[in-house]
Amino acid sequence: MKEVIIMEKLSVIRGDISYLPFHVDAIVNAANSALVPGGGVDGALNRKAGPELGRDMLKFGGTPTGTAVYTKAYDLNADYVIHAVGPRYNDGEHGEKQLLSDAYKSSMEIAQKLEVNSLAIPFLSTGIYGYPLEEAIAVAIDTVREFHLDAKVYFVAFDATTEELAKKYLNK
Repeated sequence: MKEVIIMEKLSVIRGDISYLPFHVDAIVNAANSALVPGGGVDGALNRKAGPELGRDMLKFGGTPTGTAVYTKAYDLNADYVIHAVGPRYNDGEHGEKQLLSDAYKSSMEIAQKLEVNSLAIPFLSTGIYGYPLEEAIAVAIDTVREFHLDAKVYFVAFDATTEELAKKYLNK
């Protein structure tokens, strides 16, 4: 009997998600519920992609927290951008964990529908939305791992601390 080794398709890289050094089929954007181009990951992706991305986002008229929509990627090193809306962190007692998980699940469902082979994902809600970093990393990795998307998934950490914590959690 031949031994079968299953290689996990999840990895963590550090960098600016808007300037990936390789092509991916889709990038997940940390969007706001109005889908109005803003700051952080969203601002970086919109600046790099060009004004068409923001115009496409606005056509949706918004999407609720915990959901996602997609557009073309324009000048990004990807074919699509999946705009996921994570929650603002209050105190952890207002459904934040479920909403964050739902945002990742919605992104995975779209990625599956688009039949992507590769996907880059930031850690949603960890910037100005204030989600505690270690908790957000656990929700992200657990949710994506449980979804079993048949694609290579790159979690993109913006800084060394996030990269270190995410790699540690991923390798548990």
